[in-house]
Amino acid sequence: VRLVESGGGLVQPGGSLRLSCAASGFAFSTYAMSWYRQAPGKERELVADISYAGGSTNYADSLKGRFTISRDNARNTVYLQMNSLKPEDTAVYYCYAPSRRVWGQGTQVTVSS
Repeated sequence: VRLVESGGGLVQPGGSLRLSCAASGFAFSTYAMSWYRQAPGKERELVADISYAGGSTNYADSLKGRFTISRDNARNTVYLQMNSLKPEDTAVYYCYAPSRRVWGQGTQVTVSS
């Protein structure tokens, strides 16, 4: 089982990024998926999760309206679209398969001018 994130980087406040998480080694389309993040000196926190078919999503209250989680089961990939980014969104973002208890390696997102 493997999860590989990509799409992180440096972006100015107000900008956008789309993170991707490519999954392999398990029946991706039958499992819910999640995105978490961990800022320096803080605990890892849930950003969003999505049901196996994509019909149900859940977001951290503070991120509703700015972040969107989606998935493409044909590509075994889950996405996180992040808009109107703020400096406080700076963190390492992790993909997580809850039912398999598997984490990706993380991708750094830095929001700074």
